[in-house]
Parts: sequence; structure tokens; C-alpha cells
Amino acid sequence: MKISSPALKKFLRNPLAVTSSIFVLLLSFLCAIAPWWIPDRTPDANDQHLSIVAQKPGFKVWILYERSNPQVGIPMESIRVAGNKVIAKTYAEDDQGTTIEYSKDQVRWEKKYYILGTDRYGRDLLSRLILGGRVSLSIGLVAVLISILIGVFVGSVSGYWGKSVDFFLMGFTNMVWSIPTLLMVIAITLALGKGFWQIFLAVGLTMWVDVARITRGQVLSLREKEFITAGKVLGYSNIRIIFKHILPNIVSPLIVISAANFASAILIEAGISFLGVGVQPPVASWGGMVKEHYAYLILDTPHLALIPGFAIMLTVLAFTFIGDGLRSSLDVKQS
Repeated sequence: MKISSPALKKFLRNPLAVTSSIFVLLLSFLCAIAPWWIPDRTPDANDQHLSIVAQKPGFKVWILYERSNPQVGIPMESIRVAGNKVIAKTYAEDDQGTTIEYSKDQVRWEKKYYILGTDRYGRDLLSRLILGGRVSLSIGLVAVLISILIGVFVGSVSGYWGKSVDFFLMGFTNMVWSIPTLLMVIAITLALGKGFWQIFLAVGLTMWVDVARITRGQVLSLREKEFITAGKVLGYSNIRIIFKHILPNIVSPLIVISAANFASAILIEAGISFLGVGVQPPVASWGGMVKEHYAYLILDTPHLALIPGFAIMLTVLAFTFIGDGLRSSLDVKQS
């Protein structure tokens, strides 16, 4: 079944699906260009200032850099120039900062605005949030691609050849399906090691089962159709029949399950990062940010855990609404 113009029109009439699509596209664009616009452009947005930890949204402070060590900034409460001297007072919550004098040619300074405040290490929360979004979207995309490649192959072979091949492949698929996804991801992660690319593989290798089951069901239905029988009579190879005549007709359900798997991959990555076996610090991830700051929920800075939590919720909801919109617009029976 091809994606027709009526299906696109029906999708565009779904306000939740359209809004979610715009949200995902905007988030993807912001994450893609993150290195050129986020406030903290150090590797992994890991510029730490322990004197300004857990500051609320809208916080601003002077950052002074010594030219002898331009990579390390010092938060300053105030900076004033007197002739050839720069008189700066270090930032302190109790207003007991130390006054330091510099020669004007020894330092440079700038005023920094922390739109979402700072985290427990004094890092810019907005920068970390955007980089965490890059991780979540990247893992979702790679996991979906891996699940499609494995699931379509297993489902196609199982459904087309049937008999003992189907019995063996579906038996293995059902065995994998019976294992809790989170436990499977943790086991694969521990086997492959903790790291960025390991998480890609771990999440992808646990999400192919649903794709395989759906593909198998579609292939079982299509292989008895007249056009498949005609292809066999004309002497077409099995590979050609599968790739040229069967798979193009099951694209729609694969698109729908891919949207659902994208949402699941983001949740799984957030879960294993929260447990400490996912993406490792200082790489930013939404689940890791919630883990680092969940204790702040009972303090006066609950936003440190709530903001990445809301980011996870909104992104998962967006992909869920997109999947629902695709399912309703591509469903011939509903049309």
C-alpha cells in the first residue's frame, strides 16, 4: 500500500499529529545545530562552576577569564574597571566574595545568562538539555534502523518460507519477546560495555521483535495473493518477489511501528541512563540528568529534575501521537 494523497490529507487534519510532527522537527533541528548556538560550547557542555550550582532559571553572572588560562572561567559578582586595573569580586551565595585585582591586559570577561539555570555542578542546564536531546533522538533513530533491518529480514524469511523455517525463527523470536526489554538492554550493555555506541546496539537489538512479528503476519497474508502466484509462474526468484512485490506493500505498518519504536527507544535509553548503565558522564542524557537531580525535587530547585523529565514526556508523547496519526491515515479500512 502506497502513501496516497488522501492519506496525507487525513494526517494533516489530525491536529495532535501535526503539532507533534512540528515539535519533533523543531527539536531535531535545534539538536542538529546545537554546537553552533548553545550557550556552553565546551565538549559535552561540561563547563563547571561550583560556586554557582543549582541556580534558578534566568540566573546571570559575570565570567572572568585569565589570558594565561583562557579555558577556565571564574564567576564574578561584579567587575569594574579603574584605569588599567580590573577590580572583580568573586561570586558567593553569602555575599562574602573575595575582591581580586587584575591588570587590564591579563583578563577578559563576559556576562553569561543561564536561561534554565545551572545544574548541581554549575553547568548550563539549557546546553545540557539540548545535548541530551541529541543523544535521545540519535539512539531512537539508530535503534529503529537496526530493528527494521533485523525485524524485516526475520519476518520476511519466516513468513515467506514458512514450515520449519517459520517454526525455528518464530520460536527464537518468541523467546526474545518473553524477556523483559529493560533487562535485555541491561544484559547487552553489560556484555558490550558502557558507552555511546554500545547503547545504540543494545536498544536496537531488543526492538526488532515487534517488527518481525508484524512483517511475518503481513507476508503470510500477501504470499497467497494472485500477483505473488503470477510472479512465481513467470519464474521470478524468491528474493525478487520479496523485495519487489511484498515489502513495498507492507511499508505503511512498518512506518507506524517505527514511530512507536522511536518513542520506546527514548524511554528505554532514559531508563537505563537513570539506572547508571546507559550513556556515561560527562555525556549529557535526559535520563542521566533526572538521576543526578531527583533529590532536588524536595528542595527549592525541583526544575533540575522536572525539566529533563518533561522533555522525555513531551518527546515520547509526540512520537506516540505521530504513530496514532499515521495509523489512522494509512488504515484502508478506516478510510
